[in-house]
Amino acid sequence: MISLSEILIIAAILFGFGIAGVIINRKNIIVLLMSIELMLLAVNTNFIAFSYFLKNNIGEVFVFFILTVAAAEAAIGLAILVVLFRRQKTIEVDKLDILKG
Repeated sequence: MISLSEILIIAAILFGFGIAGVIINRKNIIVLLMSIELMLLAVNTNFIAFSYFLKNNIGEVFVFFILTVAAAEAAIGLAILVVLFRRQKTIEVDKLDILKG
């Protein structure tokens, strides 16, 4: 049987990889979106773990809301990327000054 602390350690490692992806790679927008999704996956892992060990289903309800927001974020983010790539011919963050207000 896996303990709660082991699951939380795995979720913390996933969250750390997501933070590292955001901090280290600031050039590629696709990697930034994937890092954000990895952080959301770590949060979902925490919710599921606490929901299982506390015998409460509220954490699972939060997971469904987070997955819905993550799916919408991915769809909208990729649509913006397609438009930016068609206009600028690049998806590097440094060269996308069109997003400045």
